[in-house]
Amino acid sequence: MTPNGLQETSAPSRHVAAIAAALSLDASRVQAAAALLEAGASVPFIARYRKEATGSLDEVAITAIRDRMARLAELDARRGAVLKSLEQNGHLDEDLEAKVAAAATLAELEDIYLPYRPKRRTRAAMARQKGLAPLAEALLAQTGIDPREAAAAFVDAEKEVPDVEAALAGARDIIAETVNEDAEARSRMRAYFSDHAVFRTTVIAGKQADGAKFKDYFDWSEPAATAPSHRILAMRRGEKEEVLNLRLLPPEDGAIGLLRRLFVRTDGEDGRQVALAVEDGYRRLMSRAMETELRLATKQRADAEAIAVFAENLRQLLLAPPLGPRRVMGVDPGFRTGCKLVCLDRQGKLLHHETLFIHGSADQRQRAARRAEALVAEFAVEAVAVGNGTAGRETEAFFRSLSLPPTVAVALVNESGASIYSASEIAREEFPDLDLTVRGAVSIGRRLMDPLAELVKIDPKSIGVGQYQHDVDQTALKQALDDVVVSCVNAVGVDVNRASAALLTYVSGLGPRLAHNIVAHRDAHGPFQTREELKNVPRLGPKAFEQAAGFLRIAGGPNILDASAVHPERYPVVAAMAADLGCQVADLMADAALRRRIDLNRYVTDEVGLPTLNDILAELAKPGRDPRRRFEPFAFAAGVEKIEDLAVGMRLPGIVTNVTRFGAFVDVGVHQDGLVHVSQMADRFVRDPAEVVQVQQKVMVRVLAVDLERRRIALSLRRGAESPAPADPGAPRRPASGGKPTAKPRRQPFHNPFADALKRRP
Repeated sequence: MTPNGLQETSAPSRHVAAIAAALSLDASRVQAAAALLEAGASVPFIARYRKEATGSLDEVAITAIRDRMARLAELDARRGAVLKSLEQNGHLDEDLEAKVAAAATLAELEDIYLPYRPKRRTRAAMARQKGLAPLAEALLAQTGIDPREAAAAFVDAEKEVPDVEAALAGARDIIAETVNEDAEARSRMRAYFSDHAVFRTTVIAGKQADGAKFKDYFDWSEPAATAPSHRILAMRRGEKEEVLNLRLLPPEDGAIGLLRRLFVRTDGEDGRQVALAVEDGYRRLMSRAMETELRLATKQRADAEAIAVFAENLRQLLLAPPLGPRRVMGVDPGFRTGCKLVCLDRQGKLLHHETLFIHGSADQRQRAARRAEALVAEFAVEAVAVGNGTAGRETEAFFRSLSLPPTVAVALVNESGASIYSASEIAREEFPDLDLTVRGAVSIGRRLMDPLAELVKIDPKSIGVGQYQHDVDQTALKQALDDVVVSCVNAVGVDVNRASAALLTYVSGLGPRLAHNIVAHRDAHGPFQTREELKNVPRLGPKAFEQAAGFLRIAGGPNILDASAVHPERYPVVAAMAADLGCQVADLMADAALRRRIDLNRYVTDEVGLPTLNDILAELAKPGRDPRRRFEPFAFAAGVEKIEDLAVGMRLPGIVTNVTRFGAFVDVGVHQDGLVHVSQMADRFVRDPAEVVQVQQKVMVRVLAVDLERRRIALSLRRGAESPAPADPGAPRRPASGGKPTAKPRRQPFHNPFADALKRRP
């Protein structure tokens, strides 16, 4: 046991040391985090309530430790399989076992194993069967022998070696395979590919018309080491859709020269035979293997960057400011089929729904106006949430034109993914008897009240804030997005008496089954009065309670701390603080002067340190505080409702809907997002658009260009001189002549991405 009462981790000490070095962390902190993770603790729980154990590691560091531990476990599993294979085939000795044990990356391990791996019938294997291995060894030794004289001794018709040329060809096949399987040669070639390989794409004959969206890549090349993620993924998609041919190779002369320096030691005839074998080994074997590895490594790098962008966008979307508990009218707009309208109470419960034909004849519009005003009065509506899809701006304008009380806010709400929710199992469970469009209107209304609580019901990939999301590793994407949802839910905290099962699922220590059990218990026995009552929920044991309790809130209960983020295990500490000051806990929360009198050092123990005590004091000052920003009303420019209404030079309010590596997309209310290219982000150099904007941020933009034919809008956030954005922002920039690009966007330097990506795999 550790001093903090933790079980010692079963992770090998070498893994802990490797992770600590890679993340520049103290090994003891990594060891503690690994132990907690192995014991089943969640990342938010460790970051919030086990700061003393980990030295206050944050969620980012703990997640990195978790992921690296998983990759190292995979490496160990592969190491075990390699050792078993080597032993079964009689190759294993002490030296080879030591090399396998010392391999720090999967690439290094596979290089060691390659010469011994069971192979299909290769040209080298057939040459060995013909008895040509000694000839190959003699040539490779380069002692000055005459190759033809040496080869004559191996001519044997019965062994299918009819002449000297056949003998030399077989020997070269063996040398070529030896070169390809040499661990040092592969390591150096891997680095060479990493530094010098170039992406080259050409259009497949006859695909020019079908693949117009890839036209910038019909004749394109750029270094792999600096290619940005979105272009790597675009080129790969073009290849997948059979529009582009894609190769990834360095200059051949340099690669072959590298191998010659390793294997060719003389200018004699035997050296020339080795040189021929080296060239063949590179072209036929090693170049293909290295290209495959580099394609994988650059794909992993591109995936990691795209997933990071997606995850950060999702975080900003989930943490968008909530309106809070209000009586809301949710509206799913439509022209021909009418607008689906719902009225919700302050807890999001559906009270009423109907369809209004707002965009029909003048008669219909008048009747709809009277009915909408009546419903606002009948249900004491405090805000109207209008979906921003088809007819959204027109419907928003309609509600703003009504005679509504001045306190009723009208807001346009991003409805991305609402249709996915409407058809989901969660929606069917909530509203089994309602039409899909009515469910969508409910979702729109609830999103205004609490975006986080509603968006967790939808697959994050359906929300529309990603970049090439269908092209990246789906397992890695799901893990990253799930991490973001879990982080956001636990950072905000959950009202256990109002939360849906979908929201409770993401609370630390719970999951789908316990979430449904909590809701079922709440429905059967009424609202929870204290956190202690959670222990009565079926299957919610001590471990789950420990993990979840601090993130679950109970407002208005007998214990005021149950509405805060103070963990129940620390209630005695707060009680001691109050007792020492001769007051009640409620007094500590209400009186800042009392809190200033607390000497935290008096309450430090082996288990409770100053980090936790400072958190408790901050929570007493603002119990259950919501980390999200305050909701602020927003309205698009009046009279600008479609792309045809835009004109160059206009300054318009907008909302950032997506952030990518090459820019940000902004909704200006015309049913088509415009793009602010990274070069138009500010009156200074911007490397990453995320430095300037984030999803759901309200901005003021200037229209630079409008392409009605391709439905594209170029925008700018710059305040200085106006300058045109690239015709296809995010794609390679080409000169007016249409030749090769003359200037590429600046990019972050990436040293040796091929080797680095492979090293990251463990």
